[in-house]
Amino acid sequence: MFDGYDSCSEDTSSSSSSDESEEEVAPLPSSLPIIKNNGQVYTYPDGKSGMATCEMCGMVGVRDAFYSKTKRFCSVSCSRSYSSNSKKASILARLQVAGKPPTKKAKVLQKQPLVAKLAAYAQYQATLQNQAKTKAAVPVEGFSWGNYINSNSFTAAPVTCFKHAPMGTCWGDIAEGVRVEVPNTDCSLPTKVFWIAGIVKLAGYNALLRYEGFENDSSLDFWCNVCGSDIHPVGWCATSGKPLVPPRTIQHKYTNWKAFLVKRLTGAKTLPPDFSQKVSESMQYPFKTSMRVEVVDKTHLCRTRVAVVESVIGGRLRLVYEESEDKTDDFWCHMYSPLIHHIGWSRSIGHRFKRSDITKKQDGHFDAPPHLFMKVKEVDAAGEWFKEGMKLEAIDPLNLSAICVATIRKVLADGYLMIGIDGSEAADGSDWFCYHATSPSIFPVGFCEINMIELTPPRGYAKLPFKWFDYLRETDSIAAPVKLFNKEVPNHGFHVGMKLEAVDLMEPRLVCVATVTRIIHRLLRIHFDGWEDEYDQWVDCESPDLYPVGWCQLTGYQLQPPAPQSSRDSQSSSSKQKKKAKSQQYKRT
Repeated sequence: MFDGYDSCSEDTSSSSSSDESEEEVAPLPSSLPIIKNNGQVYTYPDGKSGMATCEMCGMVGVRDAFYSKTKRFCSVSCSRSYSSNSKKASILARLQVAGKPPTKKAKVLQKQPLVAKLAAYAQYQATLQNQAKTKAAVPVEGFSWGNYINSNSFTAAPVTCFKHAPMGTCWGDIAEGVRVEVPNTDCSLPTKVFWIAGIVKLAGYNALLRYEGFENDSSLDFWCNVCGSDIHPVGWCATSGKPLVPPRTIQHKYTNWKAFLVKRLTGAKTLPPDFSQKVSESMQYPFKTSMRVEVVDKTHLCRTRVAVVESVIGGRLRLVYEESEDKTDDFWCHMYSPLIHHIGWSRSIGHRFKRSDITKKQDGHFDAPPHLFMKVKEVDAAGEWFKEGMKLEAIDPLNLSAICVATIRKVLADGYLMIGIDGSEAADGSDWFCYHATSPSIFPVGFCEINMIELTPPRGYAKLPFKWFDYLRETDSIAAPVKLFNKEVPNHGFHVGMKLEAVDLMEPRLVCVATVTRIIHRLLRIHFDGWEDEYDQWVDCESPDLYPVGWCQLTGYQLQPPAPQSSRDSQSSSSKQKKKAKSQQYKRT
């Protein structure tokens, strides 16, 4: 086992023991170039000090060149930026149950160096996470993101584009060239062994890895989810008692693998020691089953209904309307969706609400706390503000590929507006829909013309091409002031052509392989691979319905692959039927 990657105090004893080992390791043939240890966690068999990993920035280097006696940091700045005492206390506290003595795992950690504690705790957290999962990752038969990207030279949107997704705000410096420890599949040993690999290419959560020593040989390159349980920072094998064995294909290339690794890893970066812990923490979701919420009524967009959280997968909620006895009348959305609210929200702003026939809460059901829901920006409606009858442009929630001529039909409290699509409204307003004044789905008059987007005119409007000046005069109406709209454009990081996983909002239980085909400020045009352009959807860059490549695999959600050729050939003849089926999720009455 090669164990010179991380640093610690010199009087540390080994952290491995027979009763703490995860699995029984079978004896390994002595003829293999296995890098062994001598019972000391961070020294070579010959007593020399070897390599170290900075606990602050992850830089790998020669141990003797590191800062301080303990060699835990690569520089003075890293040493000062790292609060070791607080980290130790945090780790031990989380491993102990309040009011109980330390567990066996905690006692072992107290005897180990800090990096060993971090690695063991991360492993402990990963185990808990795996045990807690009720649904395993669901592979899509015949579809592989890796093959799809490699064969077409696609690029994927980086994880940092998705702040709501796991690790979206703490992805850090994970990039090409980062080294990790992964299972060695090019090996005939009866036990699981590991080797060092470098990231060749990143695609969302997925990384194309190449074993160290293969140089420019890509024959054994493989894709792996960086957040998966089989990828570890350099040094994990040392702290976990796992053997590092070079792949069989290249065993003959070097006689001194230790010297080879020292040379290759000097100056390289690896994952943070607490990476697994961060992944686990970022996949903890505050919404729980049996919570009650208010959500849009999919049969009447103008009102909300009470629904109960039936399941939570990757932050996506399956909500069952409270009156559904067989639990088939459901609605899917993300926990940060603007379509869900706390109980009492509708009454507080004056929004229509369908009262439930159920007079009291069912046993076990409870209202979701208001602080769990996404907060909207505060607005000042005291001065110049939106008024009923004002015209604007809006994304049609029943046809998300279209931006339409629209009218403000009612001004609610707290900045919310009821909006109708001109030429398509029901007489009783039952198909009005609610957008907040800061919503990125509404635009001032002229937005489409300025940005060369096709504006959908009112149904039956004969005076084409549509001109706003003429329409405002004919309808004796005014345009909503431009200054009232949200003009903030974040540095989102998306580019045209990037791949991602996106919800089909017309059938929101489906997450599909998709592509960004156009970007207008913060507005993204999302195309579902394999389908016609008429199914494209306009989505905000910060929409919680967009995810990095590999999100479905990470969370256990079912990914919908690109439509096969046979489906594409039949699209033109079945377009109307498919559109009608998709529209069943929402209805305009």
